[in-house]
Amino acid sequence: MQPILEMQNITKTFPGVNALENVNLTVMPGEIHGVVGENGAGKSTLMMVLSGVYPHGSYSGDIVFEGKPRAFHTITDSEDVGIIIIHQELALVPLLSIAENIFLGHETGRFGVIDWFEAYARSKELLAKVGLHENPNTLIESLGTGKQQLVEIAKALGKKVKLLILDEPTSSLNERDSDALLTLLSEFRGHGIASILITHKLGEVLKVADHITVLRDGSTVGTFDCRASKVNEDLLIKAMVGRELTDRYPARNATIGEPIFEVKNWNVFHPQHQDRKAIKEVSLNVRAGEVVGIAGLMGSGRTELAMSLFGRSWGQRITGEVFIHGKKADVSSIPNAMAAGFAYATEDRKTYGLILIDHIKHNITLANLGAVSKRMVINDIEEIAAANKYRKEIGIRSSNIYQVTNNLSGGNQQKVVLSKWLFAGPDVLILDEPTRGIDVGAKYEIHSIINTLAEAGKAIIVISSEMPELLGITDRVYVMNEGSIVAEMPAQEASQEKIMRAIMNSWEH
Repeated sequence: MQPILEMQNITKTFPGVNALENVNLTVMPGEIHGVVGENGAGKSTLMMVLSGVYPHGSYSGDIVFEGKPRAFHTITDSEDVGIIIIHQELALVPLLSIAENIFLGHETGRFGVIDWFEAYARSKELLAKVGLHENPNTLIESLGTGKQQLVEIAKALGKKVKLLILDEPTSSLNERDSDALLTLLSEFRGHGIASILITHKLGEVLKVADHITVLRDGSTVGTFDCRASKVNEDLLIKAMVGRELTDRYPARNATIGEPIFEVKNWNVFHPQHQDRKAIKEVSLNVRAGEVVGIAGLMGSGRTELAMSLFGRSWGQRITGEVFIHGKKADVSSIPNAMAAGFAYATEDRKTYGLILIDHIKHNITLANLGAVSKRMVINDIEEIAAANKYRKEIGIRSSNIYQVTNNLSGGNQQKVVLSKWLFAGPDVLILDEPTRGIDVGAKYEIHSIINTLAEAGKAIIVISSEMPELLGITDRVYVMNEGSIVAEMPAQEASQEKIMRAIMNSWEH
C-alpha cells in the first residue's frame, strides 16, 4: 500500500535555532499516527511545514502527498488537497453560529449570496457524523470545549478531509470527552481518513495509534509500530527524553507550618445569570509550605473559584472573607489582591498569562514593575538583572531574555508565567492547570519548582484535571462539584476512586 504522506529530510531553521533537522514522517491511508516529543522537540513546527503555515521555500526537504510532490505556500493550498490541521487553540468565532463557523471562508451559495438553507442542512449532516446533536444556529460561545472541538472536526469534514492533524486535541477536555474524541478518530479510520495525533498524553496515543513517531531536539528518534510490538509509556518516555524517567514526580519533603491562607463562606453568582449561584459556601485553608490540590470535573467551579478570589476577576454579588497570615485581606480588585500577597497563574497562559508578542524580559517583570523602577521610570539594568535571574533559576530555555515569548515551547512559556508571579513575591500562589499541554520532562521541572516554592514557605493551591498529578504533588486535596467543596482528604489517603466517589455521592445528596 502506498503512503498517503511522506515527509522526507525536512529541515527548518530560525535565527540561531535548528528547529527541525532531517525529519522523516510516513503516514499510511486510514491510520492514526501519533507524534510525541518534549516541548520544543519540533512537533508543531513540522505540522506547520506540512500545512503551509511555513511556506515551501522556507524549509528544505520534500513533501509527497498521495504520491505527488507538493509545494504548499499557504494553508489554503494544503486544505485544497485534503490536509486539515486543528490547532490546540481552536480557530472558532465565539459570536457566530455553528453553521457559520463550519463554512467560514468557503460559504455555500452562488453569485456572492449565501444559501443558508443549504448551510443549515449540510451542517446538520456534518454534526451527525461527529456525534454532535446541536442546532446549527447555536452560538459557539454557548458550547463547552468538548463540543467546540467536535465543531472543528465537523468543519474539517466539510472540507473533504483526507488527512486530519490534531494538535493536543484533548488538553482542555475531561476524560469522557477525550474518550469520545478518540473513538471518533477510530471511526474515521474505517472511512479511510488518516489522522496525525500530537499529544502529551501518552496513554491516549497508545490507546488508538497504529504507529507512533518520536521527535527529540528537532530530529526523528524513531517510529514504533504499535500493532507489531509491545509499546508502552516507559519506552516512549525514554525515547522522548533520552533517558529513563524512573520517578514521575519529584520527592516531597514537606515542612508544613501555620495557616497562611484561609477562605470562609465564599459565595459567587454567575456574571451573566444573576440568579445562578456558581460558588456556594466554600471554605478552605492552606498552610505555609503546603501544596493543596483542588480536584473536580470540568464545570465543577474550580477556575471560577480561583478567579473570584483573585481580585474578583470572575462573578458578581461576591460574599465571604479571605484571610492571609490571620488578617482579613482586601481582594476586591486585582491590584489589592496582589498587594495582599496573592497571585494566580491562569490555565490559559496564552490569552491571560503572557503578552506573546513581547519578549521574556518584559513578561517576567510585568506583575511587579515597582521593583525595577523609580518615580515611574523603569531601570533597564535592574530589569535585565531580574529577568536573567529567573531565566537561570527557573530554567527557561531560550537564546536570551529578548526572545519573543510566542516563540517559546509551551513548557518554557509556563516557566515565564511562573517567573512573573514569583518576581511579584506572593505568599499565596494559585496554579490553575500548571502543566496543561506540557510534556512529561517539562512537567517534572514544573513540579520541582512547585516543591521549591513550598520549601520556601509559600502556600500553594494547584488546580488540575489530571488526578494522578494532584495525588503525586500535593499534601492535601479538596474535591469540588457544582460549585461546592464536597470532600477533603490527605493526599496519602486519596485515590482517583475516592475522589470520583465523593463527586458521585454529592450528586446523590
